Order: sequence, then structure tokens, then C-alpha cells
Amino acid sequence: MHNTLTEHARCLYGDEYRPTPPCGQEHREHYFVEELTFADADVILSMLRELCPHLVDGQLPVWIRNLAYRLVLLQKPDEPALLREAAQNLWLHGPDWDDIAAELERRAEELEAR
Repeated sequence: MHNTLTEHARCLYGDEYRPTPPCGQEHREHYFVEELTFADADVILSMLRELCPHLVDGQLPVWIRNLAYRLVLLQKPDEPALLREAAQNLWLHGPDWDDIAAELERRAEELEAR
């Protein structure tokens, strides 16, 4: 059993910076997605920052990154730095999400102006 969301992600998708530890479990992506869905925002951010420390790197699939940022923003909707971080992720993996990235940046500016 994995002790953290990061360990589970590392086992399932690998890690660009560290070797994947040996694990005797069979991995099914839907179990990871369930764990991600109900994870605390700080746990999700820890996973993102450990496995994708430079935003453009890492082996997490783009759809997992997008889902992770969406779940974080649902839990922490009023943090401009997180809105911008999520927007940067979308800009890098667009252009399908450019309008959403622009809206996130607009919301961050609006929050800071208050």
C-alpha cells in the first residue's frame, strides 16, 4: 500500500528525478484518481511540486495535472498564487485551455486588487 498520494503517483506514472521504488501491487489508474479526488489541497500540491517541480517537466499525464489543479482550486479558490500556477500549467499544455488560463489570471488580479 502507498503511504502518500505522491508515492501512488510515482508508482503509477514514474518520476523523472527519482527511481520508482519497487512495489508489488497491481496499479489501476482509477484507484489513483479516486484517491486524488478526495485528497486535501496541500497533499495534491505536494504531489505536483515533487513530481513536476518546474511545471514543464514530470511524467504525470496532462489530464491528471489539470484535474489536480482543478481540485486544488475548488478547495482554495481565493489564492492568487495558486490561480496563477494553475493558469501557467494550462498555458503550457494548451491551446485548448487558453481561455480558462486567461480567466484564472483575471481572477488572480481581481483578488489582489481587493
